[in-house]
Amino acid sequence: MTRRLGIGLIGSGFNARFHLRAFTGVRDADVLGVWSPHAKRAQEAAALARQLGVGDAVPARSIADLVANPAIDAIWLCGPNHARVENVEAIVDALERGVGTLSAIACEKPLARNVAEAKRITALVKRAGLAHGYLENQVFAPQVERGRAILWTRGARLTGRPYLARAAEEHAGPHAPWFWQGRLQGGGVLNDMMCHSALLVRHLLTEPGAPRSSLRPVKVTGHIASLKWTRPEYAKRLARTMGRDVDYTAHPAEDFASVMIEFEDERGTRVLGEATTSWSYVGAGLRLSAELLGPEYSMSWNSLDTGLQLFFSRAVKGKAGEDLVEKQNAEMGLMPVVAAEAAAYGYEAEDRHFVRAFLGHEPPQLTFDDGVEVVQLLMAAYMSAEQERTVKFPPRGLETFTPAVARGAWTP
Repeated sequence: MTRRLGIGLIGSGFNARFHLRAFTGVRDADVLGVWSPHAKRAQEAAALARQLGVGDAVPARSIADLVANPAIDAIWLCGPNHARVENVEAIVDALERGVGTLSAIACEKPLARNVAEAKRITALVKRAGLAHGYLENQVFAPQVERGRAILWTRGARLTGRPYLARAAEEHAGPHAPWFWQGRLQGGGVLNDMMCHSALLVRHLLTEPGAPRSSLRPVKVTGHIASLKWTRPEYAKRLARTMGRDVDYTAHPAEDFASVMIEFEDERGTRVLGEATTSWSYVGAGLRLSAELLGPEYSMSWNSLDTGLQLFFSRAVKGKAGEDLVEKQNAEMGLMPVVAAEAAAYGYEAEDRHFVRAFLGHEPPQLTFDDGVEVVQLLMAAYMSAEQERTVKFPPRGLETFTPAVARGAWTP
């Protein structure tokens, strides 16, 4: 029988639970432990893993306890951004004290809040000799991968490479208070979600099988704005929902961001990646979309074009929830249903790939080095937005840059 990968989760929130559901489609891994600073939530996540049949998970008392479990080979790091460096330091400290036999680590997006933190994390993981993978689900979304493969094989081969990619991720706002706080999250929607879209446009524009370095970013133009959540009525609503620490009258973060990335391929051809992200979108729920355009072809993807819709009249008044689509905004009317979100958004294929990579069956498609470059692009976009100009990539001062939003110094 093929060796199975034992997995431990750090984090027990929304993202960790998405991965637990995704592991129902991964055959050669078992989730065996969960650690969270909130013991009750760790117990709940471990119980969910057992309920889903993805492993006999037990809550761990500490990160060192999780690492010490001899059955755990790899850790999926799904905790909040502001705990990232601390979590990785705890993992590496345990390993360097001779605790456990951990061999790999996968980290959710973004890798860190700024370039300095991203490089610190990467250096620690490499020092510990761990295999590493950067978890970016959208490049593994089945529609994205199938469309990209066909367009490059048929369209690009016959008529020329694609020259424009677009991507967007939009919803009405995050689940947890820390996401809304620039100093904890590292920014606003640009840091939270542009990490997806910036990597996705580059992925679409890169020839399958070619290294990501074959398409080099050379210029970045970023823009950020607060369109909704600094309006007085919505700032009050946000404070009521998320608590006193989320005060958008005093310390706002952007709820809309756009970026234009100019890339250059190995032949010197310039191509464009255009991305937008929003916490101010009002619709059925989370909407992911992407386009790829070339000389004689195009593709488009929208996660809300599901093929399944339900309608509830005004007489059907149910409790608010997210049983139809992530970030669901309504309980009545005509609404799309994403029947298998973990698969549709790419989590299932992503987790399957990194399990296989950590078992030695294939090289990882994304590593912490890719995660560092994504953070560099995000910080360049913030610099561009603050300076109100296009910046060459990488711009001077990137290594020590912290966005004004993250410092609590941004005024919309």
